[in-house]
Amino acid sequence: MIPKTMKACQLVAFNKLEIREVPVPAPGPDEVLCRIRAVAICGTDPEIIFGHHAKKGWPPRFPFTLGHEWAGEVVALGPNVTEFKEGDRVAGEAHKGCGACENCLKGRYTLCLNYGKEEKGHRHYGFTVPGANCEYNVYSTKALRKIPDNLSFEHASLLDTAGVALHGIEMIGVTPGGTVAVWGPGPIGLCAMQMMKGMGAKTVIMVGRKHRLKVAGEIGADILIDFEKEDPVKRILELTGGKGVDEIQECSGAAVALKECLAAVRKGGKINLIGFYEDSKVVLPPITSIVMNEITLTGSRANPNVSDRVLNMFAAGILKGDKVVSHTFPLEKYEEALDTFVHRKDGAIKVVVKP
Repeated sequence: MIPKTMKACQLVAFNKLEIREVPVPAPGPDEVLCRIRAVAICGTDPEIIFGHHAKKGWPPRFPFTLGHEWAGEVVALGPNVTEFKEGDRVAGEAHKGCGACENCLKGRYTLCLNYGKEEKGHRHYGFTVPGANCEYNVYSTKALRKIPDNLSFEHASLLDTAGVALHGIEMIGVTPGGTVAVWGPGPIGLCAMQMMKGMGAKTVIMVGRKHRLKVAGEIGADILIDFEKEDPVKRILELTGGKGVDEIQECSGAAVALKECLAAVRKGGKINLIGFYEDSKVVLPPITSIVMNEITLTGSRANPNVSDRVLNMFAAGILKGDKVVSHTFPLEKYEEALDTFVHRKDGAIKVVVKP
């Protein structure tokens, strides 16, 4: 029995969250209603809560329900839905493109040219339209993937996190038998590290610090570099005979990371940027070095066209969700969960809320 109202954790003003009783939404054509069972806190969530992305229109209004990394069950179908049934276990993508613009037609729906235009069919769940920090929410069938039977809701909620990592890797590839590096052993960096190892890199170097760096070593990183104790660039050049690494995934968003990565990658090497940066604080490298050394420098956004493969990696144990999800909280304790995540209390890596 689907109730008429539900609990939702809503942002009612910047820096102010409230648990409210709100109506359960009804699915429209090509949509389903889902019972949210797990929603992971992303690094973007506290930034939106603190008002750091107001100029992007995140959130578009108050009150607003955040949350875009989630898993749950289909409980009701809208008109025209044939690919899902009630009871299906699913995980969601944050992005649903308009489906008609040039980028969407090329499969690049996370770069939809009609971004933010609901009337055109675009949805960015938890950013421009309501998200999953609640008991029920409506989703387009295009934004859903079925979960393997042996995968928990908590680990399936990492679909977005791991998908961001895989899309970043696909942007620049992995040299089989080569040496690669990851800056930032957060949830995305830990997933990227595991994937690059599994995709044939001989040596995977992780740059980070403290507990998260230790976890990277426990789940497969070959070399750990603590940037609080040694210079990452100097150490990488020592390890590679002065050549540098083949590919780098920059997942930290640190102000000095771009400069360090360009100094640590080999001539002809490749760097992909995943992290969000405070542009005014970024330490710019010598730009001419990108030209003279033919460095490929790319950015990657979100997780287009990778979800099924990511879920299969978790189900097969290639990705170790239990090493990434460190804490769980009920929805009523969202603010405690947020504080744990932001301040990395008790070794927090990925914090999952269960509505």
